[in-house]
Amino acid sequence: MTSANKQTSPAPGALILIPVALGEAPWQDFLPATVQHRAAGIRHFVVETARAARAHLKQLDFPSVLRDTDIRELAADADQTALDTLLAPALAGEDVGLMSDAGCPAVADPGARLVARAHEIGLKVVPQVGPSSILLALMGSGLNGQSFAFHGYLPVEEAPRDKQLRALEAESQHLQRTQIFIETPYRNERLFAALLRVCQPRTRLTVARDLTTADEYLHTRSIADWRHTPTPALAKRPALFLLLG
Repeated sequence: MTSANKQTSPAPGALILIPVALGEAPWQDFLPATVQHRAAGIRHFVVETARAARAHLKQLDFPSVLRDTDIRELAADADQTALDTLLAPALAGEDVGLMSDAGCPAVADPGARLVARAHEIGLKVVPQVGPSSILLALMGSGLNGQSFAFHGYLPVEEAPRDKQLRALEAESQHLQRTQIFIETPYRNERLFAALLRVCQPRTRLTVARDLTTADEYLHTRSIADWRHTPTPALAKRPALFLLLG
């Protein structure tokens, strides 16, 4: 067979990690134009929630018809076969975009499993610049950015939650480590009240809410000062909490 008759496989595409908005804002306020341009050229997406992904793509001025765009959800229990199916377009030569419901994909997000599988099968992984609520809150907190840990959600029940808060505060004091955590928005006020009740007066607490939006709120105070400050509006609003003992 001559070289002219040989069939060559296409070069594989890449897994492109596309950050999305943290709230209502034009894409120009939170993304470089190069990232928007790259996202606009992708035809295959793996997402946390399809409905949220379509809204984000509209926000990014996505030029193609969404109903003709391949948008697939990443199931929480997706096995290796399912992950490989989601990555199949990249193996066939087309880029695949990975999007979270908010902020950066694969950071405190189930998309990390797809990224891990992409590495295992030799696909190029390309993270794009965009908003991360965790890093933005840490940057703006004034707390220790050299040593920090993100803990996700704390226990829902009061006793185990308060126990973990005391443990995080003690570790923070011992290691000078900033502790970062979140709560379901409708429980934000309960967590904030628990922090004021459980933590020591000198511990510093940052409350970061609605970052990168017109309603952004970002303040750091000691627990003692927070106890004499009007409670910020937190109900049903996306927020992060950071403490340093």
